[in-house]
Amino acid sequence: MSIAEISRDTEVDARVDSEVGTPSMAAPDQGEAGSRRTRTPSATSAPLQALRDWVDSIAALTQPDAVVWCDGSRRESDLLTKQMVTEGKLIKLNPEWRPNSYLARSAPSDVARVEARTFICSENEEDAGPTNNWQAPDSMRQELDGVFAGSMRGRTMYVVPFSMGRVGGPLSQLGVQVTDSVYAVLSMGIMTRMSNSVVDLIADGAAWVKAVHSVGAPLAAGDEDAVWPCNDTKYIVQFPEAREVWSYGSGYGGNALLAKKCFALRIASVIGRDEGWLAEHMLLVRIISPEGKQYHVAAAFPSACGKTNLAMLRPTVPGWRVETLGDDIVWLRPGEDGRMWAINPEAGFFGVAPGTGETTNVTAVETLWGNTIFTNVALRADGDVWWEGLTEKAPEHLIDWEGNDWTPDSGRPAAHPNSRFTVAAAQCPQIAADWEEAVPLDAILFGGRRATNVPLVVEATDWSHGVFMGATISSEKTAAAEGTVGELRRDPFAMLPFCGYNMADYWGHWLTVGGKLRFDRAPRIFQVNWFRKDDDGSFLWPGFGDNSRVLEWIVRRTEGRVAATDTPIGRIPLPGDLNIEGTDVTEGALEKLFAIDPESWLAEADLTEEFFGQFGKKVPAALNAELASLRYRLRTS
Repeated sequence: MSIAEISRDTEVDARVDSEVGTPSMAAPDQGEAGSRRTRTPSATSAPLQALRDWVDSIAALTQPDAVVWCDGSRRESDLLTKQMVTEGKLIKLNPEWRPNSYLARSAPSDVARVEARTFICSENEEDAGPTNNWQAPDSMRQELDGVFAGSMRGRTMYVVPFSMGRVGGPLSQLGVQVTDSVYAVLSMGIMTRMSNSVVDLIADGAAWVKAVHSVGAPLAAGDEDAVWPCNDTKYIVQFPEAREVWSYGSGYGGNALLAKKCFALRIASVIGRDEGWLAEHMLLVRIISPEGKQYHVAAAFPSACGKTNLAMLRPTVPGWRVETLGDDIVWLRPGEDGRMWAINPEAGFFGVAPGTGETTNVTAVETLWGNTIFTNVALRADGDVWWEGLTEKAPEHLIDWEGNDWTPDSGRPAAHPNSRFTVAAAQCPQIAADWEEAVPLDAILFGGRRATNVPLVVEATDWSHGVFMGATISSEKTAAAEGTVGELRRDPFAMLPFCGYNMADYWGHWLTVGGKLRFDRAPRIFQVNWFRKDDDGSFLWPGFGDNSRVLEWIVRRTEGRVAATDTPIGRIPLPGDLNIEGTDVTEGALEKLFAIDPESWLAEADLTEEFFGQFGKKVPAALNAELASLRYRLRTS
């Protein structure tokens, strides 16, 4: 049953607004929400009536001038895009260089996640844990009612039904977002599967997550000219038990595209906890060996650690290939066959532009040939876009991300450091043909940005040891001197900002899920570090495409074709097993890449104990045992 079918009995007057091309429909006045245009399905089942009642309740609270149910069609996207261009809120790029592509500029005060205003409002504070902001649900809902009251007045409220994972897929999840941001609607159309079919599944009783978003009223001067207004008051709130997300005051990607971090990680991690699976901040790739065998690898990296580059890797090792399956989020489920199965639930890439160039990630550059929304990058005189790192040399003149003239002598970046591109994953030239399907996982990688201590690659001895590796991921805030441990920024599993419940319980859940896997079929776990430095501050490893040499060793380990050396921290390659042929890596550099200093590692163990201490008795006994074993091995090595 489609929206068209369930709307057949509703007397509406469909038309396209001649001024801006917005699809809208007339409907009777609906009480407190006031008179507004609306397009809404008539209810034919109890679940569908519940969806409609929820939409009506949000409309009554926010009081939009119109309510439009989105269908995810190309026609709808084209109409909304034309509306944004007509209003001056999207700049159409030169179709000769970037066909069907647009530049968006945000308010300067709304350019990134706002972690200080991100809340996990679980029923019990202990369930949120010490690394999340918590507030009692009833108290938070009262606050949200106050800021959302009338927040969409003068705007249209769009109802966006979406699927994470292909519609109807066995590992997929459904949601409905309401928003007053056309930018959010267009981006959700790229990042999710927005479709009438989602409403059909909900009508048949499928579970779904509720997501409410409003940019609020513009406060800062100049905000009215941005793609989205914003408000100084911001809330990004997750209600785990209710499976709800509420976001107010921001139009920035992660704060407005609620299917992404809010749903696919924070809420999904709680659903996974309750249902026995994992929602992870990971990339997903397929590695194809010279023999034609396929292996699947998921990898968790904090920001600025090469995640997107690895997701789109082009190997420098002859005969090896990599196919992209996902660049940011992976859902993992134990299968009846004892293996771990993985999907990328997203439909697009929402990537950081600066640093993405032909020398660092040619695949990403080729992906962005057209059909892309760029946000807060610079505009060239010929109508194309530019950002730092795209080319070695900057153009002589640009319009910067705030709309001002820019030259290389301006003394400021032309593109915002967190500027973005939004593009369909299917457009990636090395996307796997079956990228929307679940794949069996062979290996899991964890990595941070470490100048010292952590070797290039280390294999965990078993699942418990691997969870310990993931729980202790860290990056150095500052360069370390003379081999000592620098100040560490902890980001366990690269999930610290995204875990929807107590992080210690999350580690325990990883241990539980691992227990459902067959010992001989569970993914092997590795820790990698592309960023170890020499005493002079230079990188010891070339990185980028040469990271495929580490992946080659990992694959050969899963095949049982190469052995490893046991060390106090895990297993490392035997001399000669890591292929460095054709690189500038010397034997001396290789020795430094795998050097293990027991004293530095003992100091790091003390920091790990301090980090674990904030979680109290919730830290799984297995992880405390791993820490004790690490210390013993270091002291007796």
